[in-house]
Amino acid sequence: MAENLGFGVDIGGSGIKGGVVDMDTGELIGERYKVPTPQPSTPGACAGAVREVIGHFDWEGPVGITVPAVVTKGTVRSAANIDAGWIGTDASELFTSTLNRPVTVLNDADAAGLAEDRYGAGRDFDGVILLLTLGTGIGSALIYRGTLVPNTEFGHIEVEGKEAEHRAASSVKDRRGWSYEKWAGQVSRVFREYEKLLWPDLIIVGGGVSRKADKWVPLLEVKTPVIPAKLLNTAGIVGAAMASQRD
Repeated sequence: MAENLGFGVDIGGSGIKGGVVDMDTGELIGERYKVPTPQPSTPGACAGAVREVIGHFDWEGPVGITVPAVVTKGTVRSAANIDAGWIGTDASELFTSTLNRPVTVLNDADAAGLAEDRYGAGRDFDGVILLLTLGTGIGSALIYRGTLVPNTEFGHIEVEGKEAEHRAASSVKDRRGWSYEKWAGQVSRVFREYEKLLWPDLIIVGGGVSRKADKWVPLLEVKTPVIPAKLLNTAGIVGAAMASQRD
């Protein structure tokens, strides 16, 4: 059994999942445990669900928790796919009091970026990494040599008169019935804007559509190398566990 362990919880719009992480390898120890996200997904209800997830493992140490929102100094500033009651909530205080242990709260895309940088697709890469999760919207994480720039919201950058995620999220492809070729054209337009602004050395794409990266990544017309994420469903849990050890 590994000695260097951490624990992460990933709060999503439909499910709250967590697990014990081997911090030397980034792999989960055993299976993750998942419960449905309460409806409505109020802070108090979600805190209770997080307690259930942690209780499943009898974990007693610090915990990292992701939320689909901007988080500054432990306070939630936005709400994506969770109840609007989160906005303005001191999530660090809420979870610390509910769970009776040290807690670190961070944005879900930031957690995925940290995990992919250390253990996943960016592991052997030295430079500016831009992770983009293409799903209902576009989540983003910007990392330079292991250092995260927190709470980037590049999905909301305007590209030719429209928000980036309204052009290139995978939900747009699904809703409009676009081919991969047509969608890749919109993704390219958005990624080229990111190139102009950030000059990343590598773009890592996550989200469910990254599992079919072979169908659309080769169609992109961009200068930056683009590769699919490796950790997929565990990235948020692993990144949250990493954050819990950094504080």
